[in-house]
Amino acid sequence: MTNHNDTNHGRVLRFGPYTFHVRQRLVLEGEQPLRMGGRAMDILQVLLKHAGRVVSKEQLIAQVWPTSIVEEINLRVHIAALRRALGDGTKGQHYIVHVAQCGYSFVAPVEQDPNDALPMPAAGLKPLHNLPARLTPVSGRDALVGSLVRQMPVCRLMTITGAPGVGKTTVALRVAELLLQYFRDGAWWIDLANLEDEKSLLDYVLHALKIDLSTLTGRHALLILDNCDHQRDSCAALVETLLHAAPRLSILVTGREALHVAHETVHFVPLLALPKRSTLNTVEEALGYPAVQLFVNRARARQHGFSLREQDLPGVREICRQLDGLPLAIELAAAQIDALGLIGLQAQVENGLQLLGQGRRTAEPRHQSMAAAIDWSFQYLTETEQRVLLRLSVFGSGFTLEAAVSVVSCADLAGSRLTSIIEALARKSLLIQQPIQAKVRYWMLNTVRRYARDQLERSDAWLELERRHARYLSRTRNASGRAFLAQAVD
Repeated sequence: MTNHNDTNHGRVLRFGPYTFHVRQRLVLEGEQPLRMGGRAMDILQVLLKHAGRVVSKEQLIAQVWPTSIVEEINLRVHIAALRRALGDGTKGQHYIVHVAQCGYSFVAPVEQDPNDALPMPAAGLKPLHNLPARLTPVSGRDALVGSLVRQMPVCRLMTITGAPGVGKTTVALRVAELLLQYFRDGAWWIDLANLEDEKSLLDYVLHALKIDLSTLTGRHALLILDNCDHQRDSCAALVETLLHAAPRLSILVTGREALHVAHETVHFVPLLALPKRSTLNTVEEALGYPAVQLFVNRARARQHGFSLREQDLPGVREICRQLDGLPLAIELAAAQIDALGLIGLQAQVENGLQLLGQGRRTAEPRHQSMAAAIDWSFQYLTETEQRVLLRLSVFGSGFTLEAAVSVVSCADLAGSRLTSIIEALARKSLLIQQPIQAKVRYWMLNTVRRYARDQLERSDAWLELERRHARYLSRTRNASGRAFLAQAVD
């Protein structure tokens, strides 16, 4: 069936040797996934929707970059990448043509079948899985999820890392949902959070899958190992064993840090983007930012009739900023909207983690409060790492390694040892690294700092660290003043 009028509703679009699975944002050449960037994929979808017609450059830019100001050169670069990916112009086949002074047109025949799907499991069975049902939609992760969905079929091992509460599990689950029908033997979810240390991880996984290792070797399946933090070494060994024994198995891992094994692709889940104060002009503009969008969606689910107004924008932005753009923290705060109202919520959000302690009772314990989420990560740190994290909470903002050594070092935490522990905390997503010119600056999420500072203030080291921090700030300001005066004299 050829149709050049509206291919957007078809779940599967076919042209030449390619199959475009729209919902999964996956292009296959035969059975092999095609490597293609996210913007190129967006352009392809727009052109296929208007196949046989000319789409102006302005229309393409407006649909592919709806919230950004983009030059035409950006469009040309991504069109060129799309053509290369499709082999446009090779073997006499053309897909996209440039119409001078007008735009671009997809000229190859396009077939669509709304009932078609990705390759099904053998013997006509429905896709197999044990994926947990999500109770809420995924907000602000479309680009990341789309990228992971495109990469996973050609990457046998992928690890998703990030800070506590950033939504690693949510992202992994959404990726697995979208790839479910690609894997003929299904997608299988195993949560390692509650696994006892003395149990064999391989035996645990095989028991959960209800198969033996010899059966697994021939399976074309996706295995999701969620929450590998306290089983990291065992998980690394398990992954290497499974990838060697089962050549058609793909593995998706979540944890605070990478496994550091061969052929691993690592993706860091970022904080949700926040609007700058200067961009708080309209409600529509603010809702273009994932953090605000998530807050509003959860507030509406909690308080019937909630509506974001222009006068609310500074308050909502400040709430999201105080919560670092962390999805879990934003959800927990928005759940209090009916009790506190927006003004009350803003006033309370600076009071620490108490506000963020009433999540869904049906959620995993570590997701019922922000303190529980951080505590779950904190308890798997070494005693020395815990101690350093607490001491670093004396910094109210970012700090350099030089500042850390000056303020928080002690007899057994000095020099290179302190530096290596700080770097380890960054690898475990409890500190954020931010390169600034020739230096690396570290900072804690507000939620992590409040957790650590609450504990530090109950220790004997608190007052001394406060005094050392104050002296360091005084020296830094004096040095900056002397440098300024020296420049003025010169």
